[in-house]
Formats: sequence, C-alpha cells, structure tokens
Amino acid sequence: MAEQKQKQEQNEVKTKENPMRELRLTKITLNFGAGKNPQLLERGVLLLKKITGKDPVQTITQKRIPSWSLRPGLPIGAKITLRGEEAEKILKQLLTAKENRLKESNFDNEGNFSFGIHEYIEIQGIKYDPDIGMLGLEVAATIERPGFRIKKRRMKKRKVPKKHRVTKEEAINFVKQKFGVEIQ
Repeated sequence: MAEQKQKQEQNEVKTKENPMRELRLTKITLNFGAGKNPQLLERGVLLLKKITGKDPVQTITQKRIPSWSLRPGLPIGAKITLRGEEAEKILKQLLTAKENRLKESNFDNEGNFSFGIHEYIEIQGIKYDPDIGMLGLEVAATIERPGFRIKKRRMKKRKVPKKHRVTKEEAINFVKQKFGVEIQ
C-alpha cells in the first residue's frame, strides 16, 4: 500500500516537471451566425470588430439546402480566431458575461469548451451600440499540450497518443486554475 502511494507521488512529480504535459490555451474562436439576412450579418461583423478590434472573416455556405433557401457562395455568418495573450485577455473578458461560471456540459472529451453569450452588453467593458442592436455570439476555446502539431503538420502527420490528449477533467481543472471559473 505504501509502495503504491510512493509510486503515485513520483508520477505526479514527473508530470509537474515535464513541460510537455503543461496545458495551454491555444485559441479562441468567436462566431456569429446570421443565416441569409445580410443586415444582420453586417451588424454581427460590427459586433465582432467591436469586441476584438480586428476584422472578422465571413463564413460562406458550401452546400445547397433548398428547404432553408441556401445556395453555395452565400455569406451566412462571421468568425474570428484569436491566439496567444490576446486570446487569454479576451476570454477573461468574455467569461465575465457568464459570471465566471460554466457548466460541465460546456466541455467536450477532447479538452475544448464553448459557451454562448445572449447579449453582448453583458461583456465587461462593452457598451450598447445602437448600430448593432441586441445580438449574441458563440465562444469556442481550444486547450492543448505542446506537441499537438503532429496531427496538423504537412509531412508525416500522426495521431496524438492517448496519454498525451487532454481529458475533460484536465480541461476543467485548467480553466478553474487559470481563469478562476466555477463549474456547476
């Protein structure tokens, strides 16, 4: 019994010392869906620009869906991806709109989490703009470890080993420690 405890403590020390086991916020993506309404899309682009200070990219339909009267090439939304310190700063600001509380169901099994903000005026430091009106947006955050590049690189792509993947529990603990979020 004592030997097992000692081995567990040694394993915990190894994981704390290994920089490849550290979690980090890789990116956040802010997304606004407008459907086929061009005026709503313009307001959504203004909203994303107001929050981040950068120009968002419009999302374009790829498929034809007659029941929704969508055709290929039609702009239906806008998104923007932020990385690094800027992503952390904006995420802290966006979490204030959720009162630093997330549900466990907001996290997936791969270490990502997402949440929606119903009205942008809930975000700290953002004031109501009559040109935008009342809109909401979706926020998706990706948490990874160093070395995840092997699944995205151009040559010799490989799968990330199971023991190196981010679990739901690890992501929840990371968000609690790094951003002070309360999980319900």
